[in-house]
Amino acid sequence: MTTKKTIFLKDYTPPPYLVDSVDLRFELDPASTQVTATLQMRAGVANPGPLALAGEQLELLSVHLDGASLSEDTYDYTDGELRIAQVPQQFELRITNRINPEANTALEGLYRSSGNYCTQCEAEGFRRITCYPDRPDVMAVFTTTIIGGRTDCPVMLSNGNLVEEGELDDGRHFVRWHDPFKKPSYLFALVAGNLVCIEDDFTTMSGRKVGLYIYVEERNREKCGHAMDSLKKAMRWDEESFGREYDLDRYMIVAVDDFNMGAMENKGLNVFNSKYVLARPQTATDMDYEGIEGVIGHEYFHNWTGNRITCRDWFQLSLKEGLTVFRDQEFTADMTTRPVKRIHDVNVIRSFQFREDAGPMAHSVRPDSFVEINNFYTLTVYNKGAEVIRMIHTLVGADGFRKGMDLYFQRHDGQAVTCDDFVRAMEDGCDYDLSRFKRWYAQAGTPELAISSRYDAGDKKFVLTIKQDCPPTPGQEQKKPFFMPVTVGLLDQDGKTFLEETLIFKDQEQKFVFDDIDREPVCSMLRNFSAPVKIKMERSDQDLAFLMAHDSDPFNRWDAGQQLAMKVVLAGITSFQQGQEFTVSKEFHQAFEKLLTDEQSDPAFLALALVLPSENWIAQQMTTVDPEAIFYIRQAFRYQLSWEHRDIFFEKYHLLGTEGEYHYTAVEAGRRSLRNVMLGYLLVPDAEGEVGEELLELGEEQYQNSDNMTEVAAALGSVVNADRERGDTLLEDFYRKWQSDPLVVDKWLTLQATCSLPGTLERVKALTGHPAFSLKNPNKVRALIGAFCSTNHHQFHAEDGQGYVFLTDHILALDQMNPQIAARLLTPLTLWRRYDQTRQQLMQEQLERINAESELSSDVREIVGRSLA
Repeated sequence: MTTKKTIFLKDYTPPPYLVDSVDLRFELDPASTQVTATLQMRAGVANPGPLALAGEQLELLSVHLDGASLSEDTYDYTDGELRIAQVPQQFELRITNRINPEANTALEGLYRSSGNYCTQCEAEGFRRITCYPDRPDVMAVFTTTIIGGRTDCPVMLSNGNLVEEGELDDGRHFVRWHDPFKKPSYLFALVAGNLVCIEDDFTTMSGRKVGLYIYVEERNREKCGHAMDSLKKAMRWDEESFGREYDLDRYMIVAVDDFNMGAMENKGLNVFNSKYVLARPQTATDMDYEGIEGVIGHEYFHNWTGNRITCRDWFQLSLKEGLTVFRDQEFTADMTTRPVKRIHDVNVIRSFQFREDAGPMAHSVRPDSFVEINNFYTLTVYNKGAEVIRMIHTLVGADGFRKGMDLYFQRHDGQAVTCDDFVRAMEDGCDYDLSRFKRWYAQAGTPELAISSRYDAGDKKFVLTIKQDCPPTPGQEQKKPFFMPVTVGLLDQDGKTFLEETLIFKDQEQKFVFDDIDREPVCSMLRNFSAPVKIKMERSDQDLAFLMAHDSDPFNRWDAGQQLAMKVVLAGITSFQQGQEFTVSKEFHQAFEKLLTDEQSDPAFLALALVLPSENWIAQQMTTVDPEAIFYIRQAFRYQLSWEHRDIFFEKYHLLGTEGEYHYTAVEAGRRSLRNVMLGYLLVPDAEGEVGEELLELGEEQYQNSDNMTEVAAALGSVVNADRERGDTLLEDFYRKWQSDPLVVDKWLTLQATCSLPGTLERVKALTGHPAFSLKNPNKVRALIGAFCSTNHHQFHAEDGQGYVFLTDHILALDQMNPQIAARLLTPLTLWRRYDQTRQQLMQEQLERINAESELSSDVREIVGRSLA
């Protein structure tokens, strides 16, 4: 494979040539699709030099310049690039080439999924369709003609509005689509095949009627109602929250089973992983329903933050993704429960993005360099990028943020811009200096705040001292102080919040003085997770239990419980490593019981508050990760809680049941989630791995009698992790019922991959040969291999290293067909330095084994190289 060079942000130059319009013609054939691209081009700079167009894995048939055919000695097509030495200042270029969609297993460019044609062009997939200046700052008007068989391609779609269609003499037919809005090539889309359409419409705030169309395979026709409702909610929400109205005559969504990502915001024609479109109560969980609503919203919101205004270069990826994640988070918060949504979002940041910041692939929200851009579609760019936007929102206020957004749209509609352009619009719209704040875009890593407090009873002053530090990251040894909002609440002895203030913390160390404080308060720090940082603050168990019971900030109330549980876990791990007994304190049991018997709080909140910190988050608190100790102590902790509070768990479990039909609402989803937490605790095995017969029957009863996948999957998961024989019986029944539904089969694979009982790796190995599994399908790879290696920490990190060998075998196999998915599987191995010497050596050996492969993709080689450096 061709070795790619490192690209640096500092080397950016404007495009030497621009494209005003593109006329594309596709003659579809599974193995031999002919593409003709007619480009109206002009010089973009004073001395543009030779014309260079990216074009990979194409068979070039002809090149015409201003109507004249070019002989092969007048251009050069090698190493994925078409070069023409001399072109006029303004010209027409026509390129004809052939591609093979059937053989495209990388799922970039034009490929086939379930017999249908589909494209994925972000970030650099368009160059696999035809030769083009495939960069986001080249924006053009696209017209697309598609020719295909009437039988195998009755539906043929592309961006924009349908302007012409007709029949051809040879049994084929054609359609022509025109998108009047300029866009970069990464937003191009084409879909063709045997699809059915679910239609609806939406009336915009200005009174225009927009046609809404969801295209799916016939077998999925009845699973689109929730997606359509979600789309209409998103369209209305964007009008009401940001004043953004949809701009085309139609909005189309297509669901496909083979997709590397979650979805793609192609202008007017969104292509979705079917996981984020298809739902009905019997096949989708409450989390699936919420996920569909969020992703539908995310892709729709991109129409303005991503499409109408796009990024100048790929270093600015967070310009569209961080901003749009923030928008979709706010949308979901308004559609569901805001505090619960915030806890979910912070869990992702702390459990996974912080880990990214501490690893070899650590990078800033706006990276300085990359080899393969696909490796930077990360939680840092997306989710930390959203936290950066949220901090701006906190600093300037809701009204100021809306003014800044309005100015951003007004200034930059139709442009490819930078993160600096966005921040400047916020500064000008709100009259707020964000110059020091911009360090969040340039500096990598997670800041750590050391916080101490002092109360002076004589002067009635409460003093907070905050110091910040950020550990070194690759290429950034020293960091300047971050500028951030730190929201603080002060609680009195009765648990009432008598003061809340957002502090502006901008120096290495600052003191904040609160006057006229009559009694020493309990301090609630970093309310609503006002900045993506770690906190070091000495807290007594009494203070944490107090906040856990009384804090009026839901996020901090939840976090106080997590901190208290973490203290118990870490002390237990020390005891386990020293061969001592582990016992949960009476004080923790009391605090836990208060939560368990809380009748006032939102059940969805309680469901989160009652769950112990994840193994991933526990591991991040340890200097040397001990997967065995983490697993055994967390399980022992859960069992002791289960045993001590069993009567309450039983009572709550039955009280939370209902005989009514399934409805997806935030209230009902919260009730089900809390009930499933009760069941999960009741079925925790004891120290000998045993679970009582009565409890297993309780799980089986919920599995057999529930009318919805939320309760069925929860019950099945509880039994599978409690008893191998009982679990296998239910798994066989589950597969027999759902073997024809690919998304439900994914759940079946994941339930087995995440099973905590011995022998899971051998089960996973066997499943890679099961007819339901395919290495070519990203969803199946994520459901089985990804789930085992990324979430079943104890078994993946077994001391014999066989989990590492298993993962490496599949990374090497996948790299030959789909480098993007292969690279994303690498994450568990990249953290090898966090473990003991034995595991370090075993993981390093596998990384070196991958690195030794001569035909390695740039996607995988970049990550392996940085991991071993």
